[in-house]
Amino acid sequence: MRQLSGKVALITGGTTGIGFATAQRFIEEGAFVYITGRRRPELDAAAKSLGTRSAGIQGDVADPHSVNQVISAVMHRHGRLDTVVVNAGGGNAISLTDITEEDYERHFSVNVAGALFTVQKALPLMTKGGSIILVGSARASRGIPRMSLYGATKAALRSLGQSWALELAEREIRVNILSPGSIDTPGLHNAAHAHDDVARQQARDQMGSLVPMARIGRTEEVAAAAVFLASEQSSFTTGAELIVDGGQGQV
Repeated sequence: MRQLSGKVALITGGTTGIGFATAQRFIEEGAFVYITGRRRPELDAAAKSLGTRSAGIQGDVADPHSVNQVISAVMHRHGRLDTVVVNAGGGNAISLTDITEEDYERHFSVNVAGALFTVQKALPLMTKGGSIILVGSARASRGIPRMSLYGATKAALRSLGQSWALELAEREIRVNILSPGSIDTPGLHNAAHAHDDVARQQARDQMGSLVPMARIGRTEEVAAAAVFLASEQSSFTTGAELIVDGGQGQV
């Protein structure tokens, strides 16, 4: 039997990278998956690629009204959610001396407030035994030059998730944090300013040299961890941080 057979999942930021790979894997495991994205063309292309067991809903997690519309669309079609994967987020490399108020507001409105209100508004639809997965980052546990703002948002997300795990235990809803390290995604390439094949390979090699497993991760490896956290295989796991970083921050 497939691990997520009959489940209904919402994955924010599901058009590319980790979100899209997780949607693919959830569908393979039997779930119906809603994905969100801000840009309609990319959203429609992703939903078409995922097939009939998916639906794309345009939305921006930084806008509470938009989040309401996303949840309303799920309510209208399925009336419940078994899993919410809070994946939408991002950040830029900015040195301390260059951080502006706008940078601060942008990072925290998407990565923290966006996560908070997505979970809050999804709760009425969550089933007993449901799973909330917050996609954090290994950057929350280790200081990295020019990534202080991004790392702070992900540290805040981890703290929120641990508190929510306690609050929602009586409803038998599990909350866990999935924290990837360096993963081969468009976002990683953009952060490294790698915009052609040669530059992207150089970025992979450079980042991989810092990882004990001598490579950066693949999106499907993070998706496999998400399946574990969404499935009954993790029925006694809550408030945990599952780090998928090839050992870079562990050894």
